[in-house]
Amino acid sequence: MPSTSKSTTPRIQESDYVLTLSCHDRPGIVYAVSKFLFEKGLNIVESQQFDDHQTGMFFMRVQVEVVDGSAINLEDLRISFKSVATTFEMNWRLLSLAEKQRVLIMVSRAGHCLNDLLFRSANRALNIEIPLVVSNHPDLAGLAASYNIPYRHIPVSPDTKLQAEAQLLELIEDLDIDLVVLARYMQILSTDLCKRLEGQAINIHHSILPSFKGGRPYHQAHDRGVKLVGATAHYVTEDLDEGPIIEQEVARVNHSMSAEEVAMLGRDTESLALARAVRWHTENRVMLNGIRTVVLH
Repeated sequence: MPSTSKSTTPRIQESDYVLTLSCHDRPGIVYAVSKFLFEKGLNIVESQQFDDHQTGMFFMRVQVEVVDGSAINLEDLRISFKSVATTFEMNWRLLSLAEKQRVLIMVSRAGHCLNDLLFRSANRALNIEIPLVVSNHPDLAGLAASYNIPYRHIPVSPDTKLQAEAQLLELIEDLDIDLVVLARYMQILSTDLCKRLEGQAINIHHSILPSFKGGRPYHQAHDRGVKLVGATAHYVTEDLDEGPIIEQEVARVNHSMSAEEVAMLGRDTESLALARAVRWHTENRVMLNGIRTVVLH
């Protein structure tokens, strides 16, 4: 079924809610959802859906507003929707768009992605709250402080890796974190941690893998005369840099560019791809479809 939308520019108000769902496709899903929302006094302001013919799965995102300022309790709405969800065996979420998702950012020494996310958050281009930045190095504490964001230095070595990850999980729980963003965090997470954060952690890496591994990949690409550089934002899994892809960005390399200019271009693509992925995830536009994602714009 084609995607439909009643609003090209989403409006976020106190009375806005978003429902996302996935289930095996069958007749009557859209009707049942629309009927439920109408009977509860909710008006659809944005709606998208996707029917994956390969997997037989159906995906839907509906943004609604309360009609005539009626008082609607979100928890009561969730309880009422369970009957519809049970009928179609849905995997679903119903959230308030006005409630900012709490995002913990992890970073090492490269600050471009961190700076971009902090700037977008401060200017409300991202509807998120950042209660903490965590790093295995102290280098970027000043950058976080310039945005009045707390910074926690948790050193990581082969001997302290498990303790460091335990500290991280404790922070995630204590701060009620909704999403972890690895904004060029240059440590490999353990299998156990990846499983704990499944669908709740986003990573960014350059898209010239696997050709140019290791240090200074953009300089390696420049030496080989690469014409395109790019970046991939994806969910974190135990398979390094192979999680479900959310967004990719690409830029063309001019032959006259220096290696440093190519690296700068690469950093731009990383920042853009990561920011879009974070925005779409926190707007509840991304749903897992096996090892792929469905992003409903």
